Amino acid sequence: MTGTFAAVTDYAGPYCETIEPERLSSPLVFSSPHSGRAYSRDFLAASDLDLLTLRSSEDVAVDDLFSAAPLHGAPLLHANFPRAFLDVNREPYELDPKLFGHPLPEYANPRSLRVASGLGTIARVVSEGRPIYRAPLPLSEGLARIEQCYKPYHAMLETLMNRSCEKFGVVYLIDCHSMPSRMPTGDSRRPYEPVNADFVIGDRHGASCDAGFSHRVHSLLAGMGYRVARNKPYAGGYITTHYASRSRGCHALQIEINRALYLDEATLRPLPSYESLKADLTRLIAEIAATGAHWRQAAE
Repeated sequence: MTGTFAAVTDYAGPYCETIEPERLSSPLVFSSPHSGRAYSRDFLAASDLDLLTLRSSEDVAVDDLFSAAPLHGAPLLHANFPRAFLDVNREPYELDPKLFGHPLPEYANPRSLRVASGLGTIARVVSEGRPIYRAPLPLSEGLARIEQCYKPYHAMLETLMNRSCEKFGVVYLIDCHSMPSRMPTGDSRRPYEPVNADFVIGDRHGASCDAGFSHRVHSLLAGMGYRVARNKPYAGGYITTHYASRSRGCHALQIEINRALYLDEATLRPLPSYESLKADLTRLIAEIAATGAHWRQAAE
């Protein structure tokens, strides 16, 4: 599979896309917000980083790993723009004052922990704190990205969630991500430590998703032989929190996949194990889609 999932630098298509099922038969909605790999030439020209470094924050191929969702009656929404360009798993205006050459509008949130780390709605850095841009961005550029990329993605996700909730009385958002196989420790003597899990299931410690559904996903993956952690180190981000409303039948579950399962993290090329992982995720999708009626009844 060498060369698969290469970045695109001459893309002229939509900023995000929904792959629809032939028939909407499941209360599941799948979202892959960080797998976009269309890097515009203007964006690349504004950065001092090479393309491979910019892609280090990308959830490479996650949209493809979950591509069976429409075959089992559920839509799959994915971004085409990269996370380094704009991150929809943030508040709309988590803007970094260090990034822009003009004062921020009053409605911006420049004080979040994510902004402090350089990873706001428009990231200032990629992994290991490497600055993306060689010069400050015009504020108008940042606001334009929010209008063109952020708002359409969330408008579509909200539409998909509302449609399924109206049809089934309940909806389960599966927010699909990948994670590095090593985490920084902040200790110069031991700067990294391995993530001791193949998958991390995040449900905001039970706040964002029915416990039975979370346990079902956990059990299915563990039954396939994977090491599965719950809520640590990832409990769920903005999307998981924002779209969950259990009192209205809206549940959200984040799934993080250890990249070492399927990817050479240095070259971003898929490993021979890629196809077996994709087959296992296809089985997972089929299982939870088939039990959609059960979860619908349990939530009523």
